[in-house]
Amino acid sequence: MIDIALLRKDLPTVIKGLEARKNPQPFLDTERFQALENERKTLQSRTEELQAKRNSLSKIVGQLKSKGESAEQQMQEVAQMKSELESCETKLTDLQAHLQALLLSVPNLPDPSVPMGTGEDGNVLLRRWSPQGEEPKDLGFTAKDHVEIGETIGLDFETGALLSGSRFTVMKGPIARLHRALAQFMLDTQTTEHGYTECYTPYVVSEETLRGTGQLPKFEEDLFAVKKGGQDGEQDGTRLYLIPTSEVTLTNFVRGKILAESELPIKLTAHTPCFRSEAGAHGRDTRGMIRQHQFDKVEMVQIVHPQKSLEALEEMTGHAENILKKLGLPYRVMALCTGDMGFGATKTYDLEVWLPGQSAYREISSVSSCDAFQARRLQARFKGANGKNEYVHTLNGSGLAVGRTLVAVLENYQTEQGGVIIPEVLRPYMGQLEKIGP
Repeated sequence: MIDIALLRKDLPTVIKGLEARKNPQPFLDTERFQALENERKTLQSRTEELQAKRNSLSKIVGQLKSKGESAEQQMQEVAQMKSELESCETKLTDLQAHLQALLLSVPNLPDPSVPMGTGEDGNVLLRRWSPQGEEPKDLGFTAKDHVEIGETIGLDFETGALLSGSRFTVMKGPIARLHRALAQFMLDTQTTEHGYTECYTPYVVSEETLRGTGQLPKFEEDLFAVKKGGQDGEQDGTRLYLIPTSEVTLTNFVRGKILAESELPIKLTAHTPCFRSEAGAHGRDTRGMIRQHQFDKVEMVQIVHPQKSLEALEEMTGHAENILKKLGLPYRVMALCTGDMGFGATKTYDLEVWLPGQSAYREISSVSSCDAFQARRLQARFKGANGKNEYVHTLNGSGLAVGRTLVAVLENYQTEQGGVIIPEVLRPYMGQLEKIGP
């Protein structure tokens, strides 16, 4: 959530930052905001006036009583204004709730360093890497895509559709083992080399948890909702959701907390399934594993001092790059422009891996700084050196998306005969197996 104090102090700057996101629909109903603000100011002024008058009269009542004099008139005045004061305070509380609800659907403001643009065409290439230099090497034969490669080694879309519908996949035998090996390798690297603490978190969370990281209320249609069962199999009506990413659970670890400055940074990682309805992606990437309703991801989350968030963004991007380098997968790093960033991000880098079967780069990790945007929603703070409570900054990123990494391994390590060479770093997780398939 953006800082309401900034809205009150400098609304034009906020509007300019939101307009840079190039959304055709206005992010902030400024007329409603200003109407609510004007009403709030009037109510707050009257409330403060009544409180001051009540305090003054109460003091006079005390003085009169101490002298043995009658304070009946003053006590009647205090009683008369009590009702109006309570009414003002109730209205003010309701008004604050309306302002809060309005701001929950307003995205974060872009950092000044973010390139301007209307969509992915405005993203800026920062660097490329491959084992042979910047450009991926030619395989020397016509590349197959992961769907064709996977058919002979246990990738089963038909059974996935039979069990759950489209965009669900079953993996069997060697490819299931390779998928598991990738997740274990990623976790081991993030914990032993990059300093993250491994976590196991719930896969089902409450509305409050999703509001804290910004998925609700704006993106409810992208989520899978479930009902919590009550006693004797009855439904108690509580609405719960399958997590779209463990960013949600890991970031909520600090919800409602006031941390010591010495506790920062907090670095967390988890391997979980992720569930997304892909409501806005009809007709896109329907072939294969690129866009699934269920997929696995190793997530990175950092909770940091506000002065360290952009530095942490660079560090986390390097952590994701390190996974790709160890796997020998060609990739490029893109700085997302203002029109292509996610809702809660103030700055984002995307890592895109080379897929020979598609002859294209595809996103495999997105690393974002959210500054205090999520922390305000979470009321996640730390006690600074000056003794005051300040909001932490939160960051998240994929380290990496396991399914898409599997796709990249299949396509980059394929043989002309249709087999797949196992990357050396994965062989200890595969019983030293060097190849799967024909």
